[in-house]
Amino acid sequence: MGGGKAKVIIIGGPTATGKTEVAISLAEALDGEIINADSMQVYRHMDIGTAKPGPEQRALIPHHMLDVVDPDESFNASLYRSMALPLIEKIASKGKVPIVVGGTGLYIKILRGGLFSCPAADPELRRKLALEYDQLGALALYKKLEEIDPEAAARIHPNDKIRVTRALEIYQLTGKRPSDLARGHGFKDRPFNDLMFCLYLDREELYSRINRRCVRMIEEGLIDETRKLLEKGYSPELKPMQAIGYRHVTRYILGHWPLEEAIRQMQKDTRRYAKRQITWFKGEKEFIWL
Repeated sequence: MGGGKAKVIIIGGPTATGKTEVAISLAEALDGEIINADSMQVYRHMDIGTAKPGPEQRALIPHHMLDVVDPDESFNASLYRSMALPLIEKIASKGKVPIVVGGTGLYIKILRGGLFSCPAADPELRRKLALEYDQLGALALYKKLEEIDPEAAARIHPNDKIRVTRALEIYQLTGKRPSDLARGHGFKDRPFNDLMFCLYLDREELYSRINRRCVRMIEEGLIDETRKLLEKGYSPELKPMQAIGYRHVTRYILGHWPLEEAIRQMQKDTRRYAKRQITWFKGEKEFIWL
């Protein structure tokens, strides 16, 4: 990996591919410490639904960037970078190997210094797009984004109003597709040297693992975990509470769905999420696929 900068191993890939287990094995072999790069595992009180490493796994290897904020606190990629970079330096200064692991591509990208400069928000255009979204429906605007920038659309859920409208806003302000802007940014100030690996399973095996994992989360107590979050006063409208698993179980708890439907929808949405993750990682050419 060369040079005087810290040497970092990054392990990415879609959900349910066994990233945590691989990272722990690597950390044991290389005398490393693990830095989380999963945007949901930063939240306290959300363990089962985020597939957070358990106490036994954390006892084996030091883990960082877990349980950083409460579910009602704001957190973003920039804040993640500001906290994770000093950890990388600290781990490397001890002669250990920092191992970054997670499926949130945005966190990995910004950690490496690879976010492009977006144009400032245009309030009038943003209101116009938000109104279109509300009047025409989520699918209409998402299809418009698919026509303009299928690569960017593949990384965004059709119901993610903020990201869909922001992508269209960037295109209308710059005349350039968001995915082209991101690709052309480059890495002018990479803070460390790295090797990046992406774990991959064939679709049938991956989807089977996802389906089993969703059932296992229910068996391990996701319903009680979600109920406790609601009892603590965390609104179902909070961004973390809208994450896969929690929003499905919340609908069950509130009586909107039977449990079987909640599990089925959770499995379906997790498979869709994994598909979007694969699309993102395939767009990052420096990953070595395993």
